[in-house]
Amino acid sequence: MSNLPCYDRPHVAKLRVLAFGVMMGNTKDKLRGGQPALGGWIMIGHPSVAEILAGEGCFDWLAVDMEHTSTTVRMFHELSLAVKGTGVDLLVRLPGLDPQLTKQVLDSGADGIIVPSVNTAAQAQEAVAMAKFPPAGHRGASLCRATDFGRNFAPYYREHNNRVLVVCMLEHIDAVRNVDAILAVPGIDATFIGPYDLSASLGLAGQTGHPDVLAAQQTILAACQRHAVPAGIHVVPTDGAEVSRRIAQGFRFIACGIDTEFLQFAARHMFREIKRG
Repeated sequence: MSNLPCYDRPHVAKLRVLAFGVMMGNTKDKLRGGQPALGGWIMIGHPSVAEILAGEGCFDWLAVDMEHTSTTVRMFHELSLAVKGTGVDLLVRLPGLDPQLTKQVLDSGADGIIVPSVNTAAQAQEAVAMAKFPPAGHRGASLCRATDFGRNFAPYYREHNNRVLVVCMLEHIDAVRNVDAILAVPGIDATFIGPYDLSASLGLAGQTGHPDVLAAQQTILAACQRHAVPAGIHVVPTDGAEVSRRIAQGFRFIACGIDTEFLQFAARHMFREIKRG
């Protein structure tokens, strides 16, 4: 069909079905294989936003931001229902190291967590532990939506620790200084640079192109390559060329824009065209 966007919806045809019948996207497979896994960022906590982005067939994953928005666990539950069956992995950017919220979003159907401000190895260890069942972690077990309300409890419990995606955000100069110790922690599936927070920690808030900020990013990227941990970054502007540049640079877990940016970009583009006409 010629009208299908985003490479004729490639990953929609590449879903992996586990033995117990749960459809799973390919983010973790791509990262393990050294391929780029491209995501979208959701600030608007409405199910239609998630449904629209997932339905485009462009994204391997979507991240719901619960750090800088008013999105609640109930709202996340509805977002999770909206992307069910699409093959897109749904992640949550947590507000911090929060075992209780981690348990609630995973119980509601999240495929993984993005943990902000991981600045030490101890914090990285807790990020992994709160996402995994014993003995690898301390997530509590429940007959919740993620287990199909108990109908798939045994296979879910058995497969979860291998399936769940744990991403540590390295977004402070302290994380840069401790990067080798952080990356030595087992169970980290990817890192993720928050360019704006990183710049702020250097006293250069918003100056994401400053040489010191770029040098810190390069330090993280080089360390990730040494430790064979996929490096990630958020390309905030709606700029496909910048995403391609980051892939060429070596980043593999990449957030492409933000839902609010997509709206602004489309509105600005339309009115620029109107004014030109």
